[in-house]
Amino acid sequence: MKSLNLAFKGSLGKNHSLKLAYANDGLDSATIKSAMDQFAEMKMFTSEGENIYATPVSAKYVETITTPVFTAEKVSAE
Repeated sequence: MKSLNLAFKGSLGKNHSLKLAYANDGLDSATIKSAMDQFAEMKMFTSEGENIYATPVSAKYVETITTPVFTAEKVSAE
């Protein structure tokens, strides 16, 4: 499964991230940067007086690969 991980700097200089699990994985950098800029302009999320997503820093797609190690056997109910 791929997710889009967005990194922002808050208004107080702290690093913050936003992980989008169901994002389109074919977006180009200009489209993502534009969306991040618009998101930052909304100033929708604050914590303790800090605008959390004030300045876009980076974006990356992260692909998670699941490797099963152990699965319990199912017990039939008779």
